[in-house]
Amino acid sequence: MSSSQPSNVPTAIIADDHQIVRQGLKVALESPGLVTPQGISVVAEAENGLEALAEVKIHQPDILLLDISMPLAGGAEVVNDIQRWSPDTRIVILTGIHAPGLIAQLLNTGIVGLFSKGSDLNELYQNLPLILNGGRYIASSFDEALQAQQNTPALTGREQQILNMIVAGKTNKEIAQQLVISPKTVDKHRTSLMDKLGVHSVAELLAYAFREGLIDPDHLL
Repeated sequence: MSSSQPSNVPTAIIADDHQIVRQGLKVALESPGLVTPQGISVVAEAENGLEALAEVKIHQPDILLLDISMPLAGGAEVVNDIQRWSPDTRIVILTGIHAPGLIAQLLNTGIVGLFSKGSDLNELYQNLPLILNGGRYIASSFDEALQAQQNTPALTGREQQILNMIVAGKTNKEIAQQLVISPKTVDKHRTSLMDKLGVHSVAELLAYAFREGLIDPDHLL
């Protein structure tokens, strides 16, 4: 656990649904001299969003390397939950998604690092010390998303949840049951969401969500 580590050794959690990715990152982070002089202690790993949240609650790491396209929970929702439970943990996103709208939503959460899985890992290793020291680094491959961030209305965590569920085909009643709120409250959130995005029907809402990349089509099931 992090409490057994020397105080000058940063702690990290790696959350990715591919074991080979977790293993590779763990070896790199813990190797003295590769990222930091003493290395970074990986105190836990997670293979889905719920595990990531649970491990962060327990260990309160200095940094979290998070793939936001994982089973059970992902995207801006899991980032918001992690920030609520461990506000001092610095969240770094590793993703293969480049949909401008979805990335813009992540940037609006206040993450401190964003890296593409398709880029050279050395870019990640070279900039983690900056992030650990309070800096922020967004890879240049996300320039289009940065532009979209300026033009995309910021959704609240609840609005994003409801948008995901609407896109997945859930009714107001089903959404209310899952979120433990009333169908009337769901309807208010739905109306607010549509007003914010400037759409007037569920069909227009779905078209907007896919067009702007506000959801990940591969993780709707």
